[in-house]
Amino acid sequence: MGPIFLLLGGISGGISVAFGAFGAHGLKPRLSPDRLDTFETGVRYQIYHALALLVTGILASMYSTSPFPVAAGWLFIAGTLLFSGSLYLIVFTNKRGFGAIAPLGGLAFIAGWLCLGLTAL
Repeated sequence: MGPIFLLLGGISGGISVAFGAFGAHGLKPRLSPDRLDTFETGVRYQIYHALALLVTGILASMYSTSPFPVAAGWLFIAGTLLFSGSLYLIVFTNKRGFGAIAPLGGLAFIAGWLCLGLTAL
């Protein structure tokens, strides 16, 4: 699973940099400060967890018998899709109801970090 997480971490990191540039240059004049802040939060959490996914890929390769880095990787992917994805949907659709999804992504992030830590066992 290590190479998959490295690949997906690299892709997610690239997307977050592209989204960050798009937000700073393309969306800034078009969005209210609140919506722009929401977008930037999604990008920030995506880049943090893209980096975490790269670390997870390395650990999954090093500790191939441990289930924890694999669980962490899938939880980071789910968290990114649910948390950052819901924030992007709020910004692009202006429907705040998507905000109900974000806490599920946050829980996935927390569980992913705990699994990553448990790799040490």
